[in-house]
Amino acid sequence: MNRSVLDARRLLCPLPVIRTQDRVRDMAPGEQLEIRCTDPGAIHDIPAWCRMYGHRVIGIREASGEIAITIEVVLDEGTGRR
Repeated sequence: MNRSVLDARRLLCPLPVIRTQDRVRDMAPGEQLEIRCTDPGAIHDIPAWCRMYGHRVIGIREASGEIAITIEVVLDEGTGRR
């Protein structure tokens, strides 16, 4: 399993989602991405983005004002897009 980390700390909405989308574009299906955020809105925005594009949320952790959201990249069978 390949897991990457995206540092989106100190970025405000919509930048954590935009940076996530940009990173996922370069990843292969099955790879995991841990997004580290400080924007409390990201805890809802990134999972909503995942639902829209079919990626899976593996886990969400909160500690000391930071949020870590781990997602798995899924290939859309219908379009072949990530």
